[in-house]
Amino acid sequence: MNTANDKIKSGDKFRTKNGISAIKDGIKTDRHQQKKTEKKPDWLRVKIPTGDKYQRVKHTVDSHNLSTVCEESHCPNLGECWSHGTATIMLMGSICTRACKFCSVDTGNPRGLLDPNEPKNAAKSVKLMKLRYVVLTSVDRDDLKDGGAAHYAACVEAIKSSSPDVKVEALTPDFSGSKASIRTIATSGLDVFAQNLETVKRLTTKVRDPRAGYHQTLEVLAFAKKINDQVITKSSLMLGLGETENEIVESMLDLRKNNVELLTLGQYLRPTPNHLPVSDWISPEKFKEYRGIGLEMGFSEVAAGPLVRSSYRADRIFENNNLGLDNIPLKRVD
Repeated sequence: MNTANDKIKSGDKFRTKNGISAIKDGIKTDRHQQKKTEKKPDWLRVKIPTGDKYQRVKHTVDSHNLSTVCEESHCPNLGECWSHGTATIMLMGSICTRACKFCSVDTGNPRGLLDPNEPKNAAKSVKLMKLRYVVLTSVDRDDLKDGGAAHYAACVEAIKSSSPDVKVEALTPDFSGSKASIRTIATSGLDVFAQNLETVKRLTTKVRDPRAGYHQTLEVLAFAKKINDQVITKSSLMLGLGETENEIVESMLDLRKNNVELLTLGQYLRPTPNHLPVSDWISPEKFKEYRGIGLEMGFSEVAAGPLVRSSYRADRIFENNNLGLDNIPLKRVD
């Protein structure tokens, strides 16, 4: 087993500096798994992170011992978001107790470890970055009795206390469907409650950890809205995993039936060769079509495009212009 100081390869088992055993990028190496990386289409392109603002955000994140989903999930938009002085903060560490086959967050058992200074550090970082809108997400923490809901809520409350005008979006775990945990988050002072459906019903067991569930996510979102009808609910679907158009529409309808107001649709991008391969490349034109279908269903906004992620340009989702993406030409990733 590698240590935190060794060169760790994707799929390797290693120990963190806190002695936690984990799998790098979440999924063990499988010799029988397809290793060839799919060739990306011409409409995908991302820039290498650079610039003073990017460096300032990185310094703030590193110096306050914060994890970001931007880094842990290998997000293709990290450079753009950090260069604009925004970041999605990942709470409760960087080790997830689940192993979804699309996600590159390290998997292990944190054994109840939580940073008691995280609420204070998160609030300080938001203030230093001068954010108007912050997305908080977290790893799943099935090792904690409440799934980490009380700690998560403490972070929301600390940010709101330090920066009252900041809008807070919480992209939460499902807390194994615990209504008590959902209530704790939904009443913490947040503005947007998000929980991702991720994929269509048929593919859920193939794509997500067995402890996650299609109907469980729908129930979490519905209960959050029931507990706090002032909170805005939001979800996300990845496309390109082998779903059909009818299944996508069915999932969108299921979200609307459960009073979800905001939806993001993006292209699944395989983070490492150990993860699920891309089945289909969805064209920008098709994303535009799905956005129109969603708006007709009654979503307040549907942000749709190849590089859209659940927290990408989250502060702009209320502008009702597809995050301003329709006029940006997309090219191939190098």
